[in-house]
Order: sequence, then structure tokens, then C-alpha cells
Amino acid sequence: MGAAYFYHLTQRPLEAALPLLLTRALSMGWRVAVRGCETERLDLLDQKLWLGREEDFLPHGMEGGPHDAAQPVLLTTQATLPNDPQCVMAIDGASVTPQEVVALERVCVLFDGNDNNAMAAARTQWKELIEAGCQAQYWSEESGRWEKKAER
Repeated sequence: MGAAYFYHLTQRPLEAALPLLLTRALSMGWRVAVRGCETERLDLLDQKLWLGREEDFLPHGMEGGPHDAAQPVLLTTQATLPNDPQCVMAIDGASVTPQEVVALERVCVLFDGNDNNAMAAARTQWKELIEAGCQAQYWSEESGRWEKKAER
């Protein structure tokens, strides 16, 4: 049974925090699906991932390509997971289900601590997953490094 990890972004934008979390997930041997709500936003993240330093390259692809099933990191707006990931990272309020939390090694919910709507959406997701019996952890970077602030 997996767990949901909520990452409250206050010191870094998503574009900086996401590659760090993806690197960690890939180092654990996991495939990852990054689920967003808007294709345009995922396109921007795709470009950022391609423009990083060569030694920090993260193998990835956008949904809808011929090799979706083979992607170590797949950027998607869909609930389906063609790359058979062990981890889903939900961004920009993308939904996750209790069934996913149970079936996967990890579900990560990344949300912008400077956006009241994003914080409200994350609180709602936390409550729904906890009420469904899922394990969850809340992580904050307000001190400048990630610290676990709550666990249920």
C-alpha cells in the first residue's frame, strides 16, 4: 500500500522542485507520471526539462507519442497511465484517487503555497484521501529544506 506525499512549495517554483523530486523517484527505480490539468503547462515543463544541464537530464516524454509506454517520466493530463508508473506526481490541482494511492508506491501532490486556490485544493485532496483511509504525509520547505510537518 502506497502513501500520498503533499509538497507545499514556498521557496521554489514547481519548475525547480519537480526535477528534484523526479530525480529522487527515478533513483528508486520508479517510473513516474506527472499529471497536470493543462497541456500548455505540461508543454512548458517539458521544455524546461529539455533545457536543463546535460548531467541532470531526466528522460521523459509528453503524452500522445508513440513511446508513451516506455517513458520513465510521462507528462500527461489523463487519468490513464500508459507508462505503468509506480509514482504519480499531481501538479496544478490535478486529481488523484484513493485507489491510486493504494495501488502505487507513491502519489505526490505538489502545490504552490503562494496561491490560495492551490492551497485550498490541496487541503480538499488531503481530507478526501485521509477520509478514504489512505496514508499521507505533509512536507513543507518553508525553512529552506524539506521537513515533514504532518503524517496520518
